[in-house]
Amino acid sequence: VELARITLHVGLGTFRPLETDDLTQLELHSEWIEVSAAVVEAIQRCRGRVIAVGTTSVRALEGAAQQNAGVLQPFTGPVNLVIQPGYRFTVVQGLITNFHLPKSSLLLLVSALIGREKLLRLYAEAVREQYRFFSYGDAMWIAPEAVQLSAQLTP
Repeated sequence: VELARITLHVGLGTFRPLETDDLTQLELHSEWIEVSAAVVEAIQRCRGRVIAVGTTSVRALEGAAQQNAGVLQPFTGPVNLVIQPGYRFTVVQGLITNFHLPKSSLLLLVSALIGREKLLRLYAEAVREQYRFFSYGDAMWIAPEAVQLSAQLTP
């Protein structure tokens, strides 16, 4: 296991509820990130098993890749990538994250990764078992094997 650290300046907009039901009109705030050459090299060395810690880390890594047509390169600057169902992940294959509140862009990102039906089943169990939600709550591990095929970029 190799750890790589990115810089991400999370804005309050991350926690703002979605303000539209029409996801084609969804726009998110931008956040300042830095993905260094060392991070890119670490990701290249792992040969396709990148596990992000936090949805904002996913957004940062995928946003950096989107600056170069889906290929991760060092990047410093703002990103405002919307990740929702239908998005094809180019960098991240798994995720450790908390349980997010309804109508949030963070929950939408998790749905893009594992699919709506699986998300609803997992959240029903979390409610039934009284897991804690939001930033200081319980966490979940989304293994690469749990990611829906339609979200994976095929080589």
